[in-house]
Amino acid sequence: MKAVVIGAGVAGAASAIALRRIGAEVTVYEAYPDPAGPVGAFLSLAVNGLRALESLGCLEAVRAAGFEVDRQRMWSGRGKLLGDVPRGRRADDPLRSVTLMRADLVAALRAEAVRLGARIVVGERLHGPGGRLHGPGEGTEPAGGVVDEAAAGADLVVGADGLRSTVRRMLDPDTPSPAYAGLYGVAGIARGVPEAGPGRTFNMTFGRRGAFAHLPAPDGTVWWSAQIADPAAPAEIKLGAEELAEVFGSEAVPRRILGATERIDAATLFHVLPPVPRRQDGRCVLVGDAAHPVGAGQGASMALEDAIALARALHSASALHSGSALHSGSGLPAALAAFEGERAGRAGKLARAAAANRDAKTAGPLASLVREAVMPLVFTRMYTRSTDWLYDYRPGALPQ
Repeated sequence: MKAVVIGAGVAGAASAIALRRIGAEVTVYEAYPDPAGPVGAFLSLAVNGLRALESLGCLEAVRAAGFEVDRQRMWSGRGKLLGDVPRGRRADDPLRSVTLMRADLVAALRAEAVRLGARIVVGERLHGPGGRLHGPGEGTEPAGGVVDEAAAGADLVVGADGLRSTVRRMLDPDTPSPAYAGLYGVAGIARGVPEAGPGRTFNMTFGRRGAFAHLPAPDGTVWWSAQIADPAAPAEIKLGAEELAEVFGSEAVPRRILGATERIDAATLFHVLPPVPRRQDGRCVLVGDAAHPVGAGQGASMALEDAIALARALHSASALHSGSALHSGSGLPAALAAFEGERAGRAGKLARAAAANRDAKTAGPLASLVREAVMPLVFTRMYTRSTDWLYDYRPGALPQ
């Protein structure tokens, strides 16, 4: 089976690994010159994402590139502790959440994909002929360049091209566009802030104008992310550390961290996307943010889960039909439909949880007062019940 993957970020590189593990011939096309590089800020992987990395054979490489985090603490803007829970896991889980730079995660995944024989081509963008991808033997000359020609000749096309996915628009030209979520973010690195607290701890402060996350790293730096609530999307995010310190002027610890900032790594608008009505068409399929930009710290983990679920669905169909049906195309639609059915419920449930997470960060003054009064009483007790379904997920094994 010849597979073309559009996008070499987390979802695309992970899909390349998983597809190679089931024997597919894989070529990945990435629009940017370097799909890793200094792109984005840090991210966290909960235990469900770590188990997916273990299935892909990349867990140790990713662990080595980041650091483990044990606890998650929630704070009011006035410094009141609102909750203290295990970070991204059950309390008795031996795995620990890992935080690392997105670029390092992509680099580890891409290295494993290449080691397994996948080909990664950078600087090439999919354009799409006539709004869709024509399959082999349809007699339509592809237009737009080398990626379009390769996709037109592939048995399988995986859309791992992110929030503004070209493959998604080809599957359904009328699919909704991403909408601004009422938040924008800036992330950076500070140094020498004793007020940041102990290591191996993720901290979230709910401020007057947004939320501020920080965690001390083993090298003495403090990694931080400021998420600012604003109903109108700024045309350009121009905030530096000094301006952000004014935004969080009422929150002592965030203000101190911002005042000690050494560099700004990323600035981005946060978006939401309604449920995608069409995730696959029997030959093309969406994974990662192209299908479900869930947020809630689970974007990378969901992309990793998608890659494994896709490969396992294809592998099961191949075994059922002795391998020939997938290559000829007759078994592929059923395999992709099975993948879509498996992932739809989980992605939808997480999207609802992420919406509640965003609402908490954009709450007004009255809602903030209610949260400060109620959260210490209920958050720690409810945390396990509300997250067990997420962290208990087992993606399953792939062929060696």
